[in-house]
Amino acid sequence: MNFSHKIDVVQNIGTTEFNNKYFNPQKPVIIKGLADAQIAGNKWSINYFRETMGDVQIDVFDNGNKKNKASAFTSPDLKMKLRDYLDLITKGENSDLRIFLFNLFKYNPQLSKEFPCPEIMNGLLGNIGYMFFGGKGTTVRIHYDIDMSSVMHTHFGGRKKIILIPPIYSTLLYCLPFNTYSLIDLDKPDFNKYPGLEYINGYECILEHGDSLFMPSGYWHYMTYLDSSFSVSYRKLAPDFKTKTEGLLNLAVYMPFDKLLNMFLKDKWLQLKERVAEERANEIITAYNEVASFVSNNGMPL
Repeated sequence: MNFSHKIDVVQNIGTTEFNNKYFNPQKPVIIKGLADAQIAGNKWSINYFRETMGDVQIDVFDNGNKKNKASAFTSPDLKMKLRDYLDLITKGENSDLRIFLFNLFKYNPQLSKEFPCPEIMNGLLGNIGYMFFGGKGTTVRIHYDIDMSSVMHTHFGGRKKIILIPPIYSTLLYCLPFNTYSLIDLDKPDFNKYPGLEYINGYECILEHGDSLFMPSGYWHYMTYLDSSFSVSYRKLAPDFKTKTEGLLNLAVYMPFDKLLNMFLKDKWLQLKERVAEERANEIITAYNEVASFVSNNGMPL
């Protein structure tokens, strides 16, 4: 695996330049200080949400609970007040508890004024901001977003490490059929079980308070909270019809079908998906090695 590729970093960028350089060609970019131009950049912190929205009842997901590993569909493990959750993740200890895809804006419309959708991401989905919280050491399993939207992910309060991998490597990442995630562990990659990982290329970056990462449609991402912190994501439909259609099929067909088969077949369905994912990856590896051998035998550079 090679995650040494550099992501462009810009300070300010207008809509035309953003569309031409990043959105239309679907290329990632980090925008420094995007939140600083809004109230949120100087106001938002874990303490701010504890004080202003601490009584909101939230869904919490526990990475230590493996019951949802068989499907992209997940259900919350706990329900608690936001204040209690924030107290748990700010103890300075590693935590498996996280909040994701939570619309706190619904409970406090003022938030949308403090950090509205960035102008460069305006579109059909621009009025919804989803929030994500995690404690030190919390990870988010490697996946790509099921609706295939492009995402502007803005981080607050601490540091978050993100690994980004282009969708061309989906098969070599052992993407499970009818799903948008993989069971591989990028922190402890097993190259014997998953030899396709040797061929992966991608990006690694660390977001700090106020940084925004543009993640193109279909990009795989693996996230690790280095500090107790939180993020906001605004989404924008993919620029091409094919990707929009793929997102619709994921939501309307593939995910419900996968959920149904999980109910009836349980572990047998997961084992079948893993086997198919391995067979697909092996086909790509074999084809690559055959091309490499042909090129080498004919004295051509690869």
